[in-house]
Amino acid sequence: MKKILVLLGPNLNMVGTRERNVYGTESASDINEQIILKAKEKGLECEVYHSNWEGALIDKIQESVGNFDSIILNAGALAHYSIALRDAIASVPVPCIEVHMSNIYAREEYRRKSVIAESCVGQICGFGKNGYFLALDAIADLIP
Repeated sequence: MKKILVLLGPNLNMVGTRERNVYGTESASDINEQIILKAKEKGLECEVYHSNWEGALIDKIQESVGNFDSIILNAGALAHYSIALRDAIASVPVPCIEVHMSNIYAREEYRRKSVIAESCVGQICGFGKNGYFLALDAIADLIP
């Protein structure tokens, strides 16, 4: 059974209460439960981990080696400027899919560049919580 690590970055614990016009009204915990359920339906084992701290996310990425087959990462705002997070993804042999609930290319100019994208096998954005489910599909079907 493939083991998947879903990493959620800064402020994603506030989904459902922050900027509802962008992120929707479902709570972060409800979405996390749905991710785990969808993974199970696809025969995947899934751990969801959230941190507002860049270093904690980097630690989890480094610890993924030998423990997880793939990573789904919504780095939040860190995607736009964290070279350290980009380097962590590049330093491990664990395929990573970048996910954003909003369409970062239709938002403010500073959100339209992801510095982590080049270290990821793919990027999904603009589909709300369904972006996580699409990433699970990609892992189940495309990543060995």
